[in-house]
Amino acid sequence: MQKTKLPAVLTTFIVCFAFWIIITWSFDIQELAGGAVVSLAVALFSARFFIHENAFWFFNPAKFFSLLLYCIVIFPIELIKANVDVAKRCFTGCRNVNPGIVKIPVGLKSEYGQSMLANSITLTPGTITMEVTEENEQTYYYVHWIDVAAESGEAAGEKIKGTLEKGIRRIFK
Repeated sequence: MQKTKLPAVLTTFIVCFAFWIIITWSFDIQELAGGAVVSLAVALFSARFFIHENAFWFFNPAKFFSLLLYCIVIFPIELIKANVDVAKRCFTGCRNVNPGIVKIPVGLKSEYGQSMLANSITLTPGTITMEVTEENEQTYYYVHWIDVAAESGEAAGEKIKGTLEKGIRRIFK
């Protein structure tokens, strides 16, 4: 069994406890104590799975604000654009549908960043990330796309990823 390092436990505890406070939005001392105990238990058991390298990278203000920008501005805009696109297709009788699977290159090196991008693509209507592969040290996603408007990987990738990859790159570079 791998020994968990204190900085990883501390970082995981802080993040879990912050989520506890945001979700409960209660500042009662008993609820805060209960949240601290649960957050500590979660941190002790799961820190080794979440923190692999620099435990305090997230506390860098530039990374934190990049994450906020992504969650509050970039992803919601892409989500709205995809919803409008799928709604138009549905209301026009689904005539403009050309479904298919495309292989798109991904420029992110961080596993966390790659996961965040794959999940963001899947959460936007009209696309589903089906598989992540690595070939010759290059990561590729196989994405099912509601309208294959571009056959080449780079062109399809630009249309599917939009500004998502650039926003995520700022967080995980």
